[in-house]
Amino acid sequence: MSAARSSLAATSRRRRLFILLRAFISIAALGALLWWLEPASMLDALGPLAPGWVLAGLAISVPQVFVSAWRWRLTAHRLGLDLSLGRAFREYYLATFLNQVLPGGVGGDLSRAWRHASEAEDVRGAWHAVLIERVSGQVALIVVAVVALLSSPVLLRSVTTFPTAPKLQLAGVIAAFCAAVLWFSRRALTRLWRDLRHSMLARTVLPQQLLASFAVVASYIAVYFCSARAIGVPLPATSLLPLVPMVLLAMALPLSVAGWGLREGAAAGIWLLAGLAPAQGVAISIAYGALVFVSSLPGAVLLMLGGLGAGPRKGVASQGPQ
Repeated sequence: MSAARSSLAATSRRRRLFILLRAFISIAALGALLWWLEPASMLDALGPLAPGWVLAGLAISVPQVFVSAWRWRLTAHRLGLDLSLGRAFREYYLATFLNQVLPGGVGGDLSRAWRHASEAEDVRGAWHAVLIERVSGQVALIVVAVVALLSSPVLLRSVTTFPTAPKLQLAGVIAAFCAAVLWFSRRALTRLWRDLRHSMLARTVLPQQLLASFAVVASYIAVYFCSARAIGVPLPATSLLPLVPMVLLAMALPLSVAGWGLREGAAAGIWLLAGLAPAQGVAISIAYGALVFVSSLPGAVLLMLGGLGAGPRKGVASQGPQ
């Protein structure tokens, strides 16, 4: 009993340490950017707030969550799990809010996976459904980011003229890390790969997954554009839009609170590579973060009201998604 309590206490300490570390990363990164750019330069990048663009960004976030929830339901049904669209929509809003307030940016996804797994007969399948649904979105974002990079001559020139040695070193570290993860997780990955093929890569479902994921990525970029216009940044869409996907990729790293700090650092670097003022990129990124937080507040309301309801206790879908 004593050993079990000691183990739980150690786990709790490690969890608190990781939470504090991620919060520290966000604060330190933002502080470093403020020190480098100076608050006055970021204020100079701002114009008068445009409420219409704020409302447009908030309006876009609703179908964004709906399509994301539909993608999750599609994935779950392909794995034989029961999940209604209404339940998925409510759970996704809650997850979006939790991702905003919990360090790491994935706490909400872990929460909806755990809640669904606690009611499903196939516990591992419920966890895989959330993981695969998120992978589908990240793959679409990477594809869009690569296309955006190739379509921006200024960015492409900056990347290709960067010294070769650091790029090779970074590629080597990433390859070694991926190889280690694959080796030590090969048994668990066998089942995951089977579920991935059935719920995402099968010919009957891949077009739906791609359509949903690219639609969600398009909504992210649209909200970012609205954020820029909301704070009066007049940068032409043809110059702004190719920069956004690479900034959004930085948020995929679960190292901070809701991407804060990492997103702003990426924006500063990408704006600099594009020959633009880094302060402008950081200002837009902060506006985007604030807009995303406000758009997640329906999840906070659901949390306070306890309005998620209980799903089927041990249901298994009798048919595929409709």
